[in-house]
Amino acid sequence: MMNETITQKPDFDFDNFTFGLQATDRMLVARYENGAWSDFKIGPVQNISLSPLAMCLHYGQTVFEGLKAFRTVDGKINVFRLESHYKRMNRSLERMAMPPLPASCFIDGIRELLSKESKWVIDDPEYALYIRPFAVATENKLGVDASKEYLFMVVLSPLKAYYSRPLRVKVETDYIRSSRGGTGSAKNGGNYGASLLPQIKAKEDGFDQIIWLDAKERKFIEESGTMNIMFILNGKTLLTPSLSDSILDGITRNSILSLAPDLGLEVEERAIEVTEILKRIRSGEKVEAFGVGTAAVISPIKEISYKGEIFKTFVDENADMYRIKNKLADIRRGLSPDKFGWSDLV
Repeated sequence: MMNETITQKPDFDFDNFTFGLQATDRMLVARYENGAWSDFKIGPVQNISLSPLAMCLHYGQTVFEGLKAFRTVDGKINVFRLESHYKRMNRSLERMAMPPLPASCFIDGIRELLSKESKWVIDDPEYALYIRPFAVATENKLGVDASKEYLFMVVLSPLKAYYSRPLRVKVETDYIRSSRGGTGSAKNGGNYGASLLPQIKAKEDGFDQIIWLDAKERKFIEESGTMNIMFILNGKTLLTPSLSDSILDGITRNSILSLAPDLGLEVEERAIEVTEILKRIRSGEKVEAFGVGTAAVISPIKEISYKGEIFKTFVDENADMYRIKNKLADIRRGLSPDKFGWSDLV
């Protein structure tokens, strides 16, 4: 490990920036060779060098995670649900035939990296430091096989609102995100690469995101763009699709489902036909729709387009989804007790 003193406040405009364009000063790196991960090292953010034969460039062995660190009201750094993200990373690695990471690399490594970059975690309720762990295959070999060498890295990037306004979404009826038996429940690069073209087409039509349907029948709701999707029906029931191997097991999804009963909401996880939601909206029911994910947290959906027809959802400022979002924010910043043990304090 590299012994470095913590820098003073970074020369960075925390009020005006675009997420994902700026890394902090340091990154974490570990290598997998000869059947084992070597000790991680923390050093300056810098470019990496790969052979054009590196297997990640050809066969898609790339896995990543996304989590956040917050400054609590008593000045600590809260790495929210660190262990849950570690476990999901290893599930994704297993699905992509990649070696699991030891906790010493992922958990201890992220904690040490944040301790060195603590000045980047500012005291602002609208701000978080986004943490991006990822692993790629680096063996120099052409041939469809699992690599024997890998690189694990963690970079950090400042984050504020991911989506700044309620979204207009289109139900995608031609393309699919994932199918049963595929890699939809793994957080791997291929899932996201395959989603880009339909999302570009939706944006060309004036929509912010898309709602994915199941691959077999094209009638059951699965996810929304890069997020899990949820609905609140008449202020009583929180409804979301059941997990499967074509749906990502979202950490934010799990957090919201855990909080909902405390806010007086019944929870239903089941198959949801898109026509059910649209019929409810058409009949005048109060239907809240929103995407949930680490970067976005909760992103309200104001309009759903299905086969050219527009359906408007409930996005009033007093909507129940905002109560859930505020409760989650209070736990992350230490304003409410964390009875679930989600907070990992640095």
